[in-house]
Amino acid sequence: MEIIDYTIVIIYFILSFGIAAYYYKRAGKSSEEFFLSGRNLPWYLAGLSMVATTFAADTPLAVTELVAKNGVAGNWVWWNFAFGGLLTVFFFARLWRRSGVMTEVEFTELRYSGKQAGFLRGFRSIYLGLFMNVIIIGWVNSAMIAILQGMFGIPESQVMIYVFAAMLFVAIYSAISGLWGVVVTDAVQFIIAMGGTIVLAVVVVTSPEIGGLSGLKEKLPASTFEFFPRIVSVGAGDVAGVMSITLVAFLAFIGIQWWASWYPGQEPGGGGYVAQRMMSAKDEKHSLYATLFFQIAHYALRPWPWILVGLSTLVLYPDLADKKLGYIYAMNDFLPAGLKGLLVAAFFAAYMSTIATQLNWGTSYLINDFYKRFVKPLSTEKEMVAASRIVTLLLMVVGAIATMYITRISGAWEFILEAGAGLGLVLILRWYWWRINAWSEISAMVAPFIFLPLVRYFSIEFPFSLYYLVSATTIVWIVVTFATKPESEETLIRFYRKVYPGGRFWKPISDKVGKIQGASEAKFGLMFIGWFAGVVLVYSVLFGIGSLLFDTWQMAAMYFAASAASTTAIIVVFSKYGWKNLN
Repeated sequence: MEIIDYTIVIIYFILSFGIAAYYYKRAGKSSEEFFLSGRNLPWYLAGLSMVATTFAADTPLAVTELVAKNGVAGNWVWWNFAFGGLLTVFFFARLWRRSGVMTEVEFTELRYSGKQAGFLRGFRSIYLGLFMNVIIIGWVNSAMIAILQGMFGIPESQVMIYVFAAMLFVAIYSAISGLWGVVVTDAVQFIIAMGGTIVLAVVVVTSPEIGGLSGLKEKLPASTFEFFPRIVSVGAGDVAGVMSITLVAFLAFIGIQWWASWYPGQEPGGGGYVAQRMMSAKDEKHSLYATLFFQIAHYALRPWPWILVGLSTLVLYPDLADKKLGYIYAMNDFLPAGLKGLLVAAFFAAYMSTIATQLNWGTSYLINDFYKRFVKPLSTEKEMVAASRIVTLLLMVVGAIATMYITRISGAWEFILEAGAGLGLVLILRWYWWRINAWSEISAMVAPFIFLPLVRYFSIEFPFSLYYLVSATTIVWIVVTFATKPESEETLIRFYRKVYPGGRFWKPISDKVGKIQGASEAKFGLMFIGWFAGVVLVYSVLFGIGSLLFDTWQMAAMYFAASAASTTAIIVVFSKYGWKNLN
């Protein structure tokens, strides 16, 4: 890197800190300002922040690895989550905003009651806010370590110092600015990160070694560009560079995984930092629009620059053992001075947006759901903000320490999906069925850890393991639900009056409550139409853009016609809600 590259990176860091300093006083007003931006985020900032958070430093590398091994279709291992994401948009976004809670974990004691609800809230605040959080932070740090070593040749013995310095910078501006600063910085960081990756894709694809998109198509098998996996009768593997799996395995991805398994950022029914952004929105309308924008940008708009570079690495570095490193090599080999600095700034932006959200979101659980709930219930708002800033810094230290012990991240996502298999349905139904109680959720969290060793013993591999784990876990929580008492009528009525989910599965409670003045009726028919149209919109835009890039014009026209029809359907759904415009 040249002086101009380092200058660009330094300017980026100054800009990020300047935004944090601007929101310092506002964040210090209250814990609600610190963690939820005073519940006043417009949809575009909340949506951009969600997209920026899911664009971590490891994301382009992970997509490069998927594409290099299994072609474009290899991305179905994460594309399938769009089904669940759109379910969150139309069935849960408004409910999260309506609930009025500060965190997903606080929702536990709104929906349930008794000592078991308190235990569940306390356990999840530590399990998610600390344990799972530092694993994710370590995962992201590991990718940043690979980038720093690949770009700068930093020795392994020294690279952790640089990562720790970057984490310290993020922790300081997160502690200073609260969620407002994190969200606004996220928006700036996302623009920089996407701009950088688009520039890299253009430079690499138009290079003489690739010869443009037409040259790329000539140099790789046609199967590499297929959007859908090939369904084979036996086994799974790499057939002529395309993802090939059995029908049973494919159905596990698109028919089970997205609704049955808990996964950070893709929680069935919403949760984690996605729920935090929904609860931070100005109102229910902004909450829904923010989440819809997130799903479209996350799945349909963002992946193609990464995919194009990933395909190019197959041509440029065919013998590379660690496929994800091809992305870093392409940055080093093809970017001139200035642009290289832009890409490094882009990766720092992607890294920092994710780490900032993990620190703020994790701290919200530890402060609101553990410290305030169990340690110091009478703490003042000033004390809460001060404790939040201290915990943000401490969480950074724990995350840095955890990074030193994470030596292997491949397969971690499979373990997380298996460890949460079967929990997803409880997280969905707790909103819409009165009979779900705290023991339902507790048993659904514990059961996968009991059955997972048995699945391993019989050598049942992912994703086939989902069939067994989801079935067993579902049987357990259903039995536990009916073997234990329902939540008290007082708790259920309070929840129903607050959230007003509607539906036949709340009839024993709704009959007692009656019509709630000013509450909007749940229109399940419209919600299903919106969900289906949203799914069609996301995939049609995704494949329409891909068809344009690969010169299949007729298919592109078909996909964009489908996207136009689905957009029209969504507009009609919104009009039925009386949403003509944004306030």
